[in-house]
Formats: sequence, C-alpha cells, structure tokens
Amino acid sequence: MLTVDEALSKLFALCPKLEVETVPLRRAAGRVLAADAVARLTQPPFAASAMDGYAIREADHSTGARLSVIGEAAAGRGFAGTVGPGQAVRIFTGAPVPGGAERVVLQEDVTREGDTMTLGDRLEAGANIRPAGQDFRVGDRLTAPKRLRPADLGLIAAMNVAELTVTRRPVVALIATGDELVMPGEAPGPDQIVASNSFALAAMAEAEGAEVRLLPIARDTEASLRYTLSLAADADMIVTIGGASVGDHDIVGRVAGDLGLERAFWRIAMRPGKPLMAGRLAGSVMLGLPGNPVSSIVCGHLFMLPMIRAMQGLPARAAPRQRARLGQPVAANGPREHYMRARLRPGAGLPEIVPFERQDSALLSILTEADALLVRPIGDGPRVAGDEVEYIAI
Repeated sequence: MLTVDEALSKLFALCPKLEVETVPLRRAAGRVLAADAVARLTQPPFAASAMDGYAIREADHSTGARLSVIGEAAAGRGFAGTVGPGQAVRIFTGAPVPGGAERVVLQEDVTREGDTMTLGDRLEAGANIRPAGQDFRVGDRLTAPKRLRPADLGLIAAMNVAELTVTRRPVVALIATGDELVMPGEAPGPDQIVASNSFALAAMAEAEGAEVRLLPIARDTEASLRYTLSLAADADMIVTIGGASVGDHDIVGRVAGDLGLERAFWRIAMRPGKPLMAGRLAGSVMLGLPGNPVSSIVCGHLFMLPMIRAMQGLPARAAPRQRARLGQPVAANGPREHYMRARLRPGAGLPEIVPFERQDSALLSILTEADALLVRPIGDGPRVAGDEVEYIAI
C-alpha cells in the first residue's frame, strides 16, 4: 500500500494545469490569479493629508504661532495656491497637501478665530502627511498564482485594473454509487440510506473554486455506472463515492477499467480511507473515494482539495499541517497513518488538541463537532498529554 505522501505525488502527476480566462474584477473573488496584476497608477497619486487639520510650513511649527488661514483643501477638491510663511490652509483627510506646506497640524491642537489660527503647546513629531506612492506605484505587481481574497480585489481596484487573467474553474463531476442510496427528501426503503457524502464533497470542492456537477446515483449494475460515467466524460475530475473496494458489488474499478482507466494506484496505508483509487479516464482525472461518510470527507480534504488547488495553478502541496499539544494520552498507532477526528482548545502557546473517543468512519455527527484531524504517523508510539503533535484544520 502507498503512503499518503506517495499517493499525493501520483495524484499531482495526473493533474493538468487548466487554461486561463479573462474575467471582470467583480467576478474574480475566490479565483486563482494566473497572470500578475500590474498597477496602472500610483497610490496615493499625490502627498495627502492623513488627518483633519491645517497644512503649514515647517518653519511655522512652534508653540503660540499665529497663522493666517488662506483657504481650504478637501478630498477631491484641492487648494490651488501655495502656503507661504505665516500662512495655513484648512485641510481634510485625503486631500492633496498644497504646495509649500510641509506638515499637517491636528485641528484639536489649534484654536481658530475667524481667519487666524494659533498653535497650542502640543507639537507632534509626525508630519501627518502620506507621501505620494506610499501604498504602491505604477508598475508594482500582485504576483500570480494567488487565490484572490476580498482585500486583494480592493487593492487591484485601487491599481485601476478592471479585468484579470485567472485559471479556469475545474469541472468536478461527483458520482455516488450503490443500490442502498436515495437522495435527501426521498423515503428510503428498509435496506436503504440517504446519500450524504456528495453534498459535503460538493460544498468542499466549490469552496476551493471548482464548478461541481452532482450526477445521478449510479446503481450497482455495469449499465447504470457506464451511463453515469458517460455524463461525466467532459469533466476535468471525476470523483466516485463508494464501490471502489473488492466486494462483489464494488464495480467501479472494473467498469472504469473496461472504459480505459489508466490506474495509478488502488489502496493507501491510512485510516479512515484505505480503499482509495485513482487514475486517468480519457481526458479526466478519476478519484475513487470510499463510501463511508467520514472516510470520503477525510479523503476529500487530503486528496481532492489539494488536486483542485493544483489544477488551478497553485502549488502542488498536501493539506497544511499545524502544531498542537495533546490534551490527553493516546495509544500507539498501527501500520496505517491515522487521521483522528479531534477538537481544538485554546492553550498557552500552542493550542490543545483532544481526539474524540469514537472514531468510527460512519459517524458524521462526530465529524461535524470536529475542527481538526489529529495526524498519527505510521508506527507512532503511545503519546502522553502535553506531547507536541501535528494536525490538519477542517
């Protein structure tokens, strides 16, 4: 059996980098930037006041100085003249600093009577002026590849860039398999359950930027599975759920093989999720997840999401791991890497992590309470409370 890292390496080798497209800035949230965004102007384009107050010359910045107020500067409406000796201009935050002025004194630090203002005894060291280009200058770049966050879009808009080159969204086709499944809202028969994995995996994939197609449930017949796979023929990634083990009714590998699947691997030394299959089917990457709900979702975090990120041009990396301290002892681990559902608690320095007592791969209720997967390496010995360990946030 492959290790998780070995499986990821093979999966990344299957993932093509998708084409790029140009989208308006308003539609770029969450997309992956594929070409640098280049500033078309300087921000601020002029020296601007950082406060409401009065623009004066440095030589007049002294306690008790009496200055003549000769005009006003506001954001979007500057003062056209020049500040001379003994003069001041009333100025508001964001307004251009007029010529001749070298600092802005705060309005609360002066007194004013008519057109005369007098400086008080509080003299600030700072000039309260934002220099031109303080934020960015023409030609500065936001570098690709990068997942675009709201703050990134604000910066790009300020750069006066209206369109962006981004990677096309990967199309992911999700196929649940099994005679035992019905869709939510339907009445299950005495031997059936409601299909749940698809909805969690679809939400996870969409949050990573994929376009998801939730296809009809494939029944445990070759004809049904062939038909459903045909509906996914143009997807970038086909994710099947269930049917990838070795039971009499687990036919995904056999049918996909008949259709030309180039299998990369079948089993992984991990739990939950040992029966995991991957390969290439025609023009699509195929990932066969286990049918147990927790197993499929954990494998989604470990394999499906890193693949979706890589297809969009982001670095081909495993799910990021962080450090925590065990809140209770755990027994020695066996020959498969174990991803234990766990809860994080605030701690001094590192957070504290406590695995749930029940780790059955069918317990979705436990998974909804978990906010981390405690990573237990292969053959890891028993651990005591306070030991430093790795986890994956979920």
